[in-house]
Amino acid sequence: MRFDPTALRYDSQGLIPVIAQDAGNGDVLMLAWMNAEAVARTLETGRVTYWSRSRQAFWVKGETSGHVQRLVELRLDCDRDCLLALVEQEGPACHTNRRSCFYTALRGGEEVEILQPMA
Repeated sequence: MRFDPTALRYDSQGLIPVIAQDAGNGDVLMLAWMNAEAVARTLETGRVTYWSRSRQAFWVKGETSGHVQRLVELRLDCDRDCLLALVEQEGPACHTNRRSCFYTALRGGEEVEILQPMA
């Protein structure tokens, strides 16, 4: 069966959350948003393309930073309202220059930084 990006369940703004996960080691890298066109572009090009809510524009991951995400596989959750992008990540995924956006943990009621910026 051929996949149709419009068959996903988007929110009222036409967006769906996407979790980016390193296909090699399973690290959760980031969460971002896509609309139907971003999903289609990602599948067509193999370069992960998000929708930037702040800029109201398409955002090809790594286009300006060089920290490219190449799509290995796109997975749908059971409700079709969230996506999991298995990616090959070049360099950091986070704009803070860390491998993952999830670099702060809550431990014993305290925030602890668990990932340092990459060199």
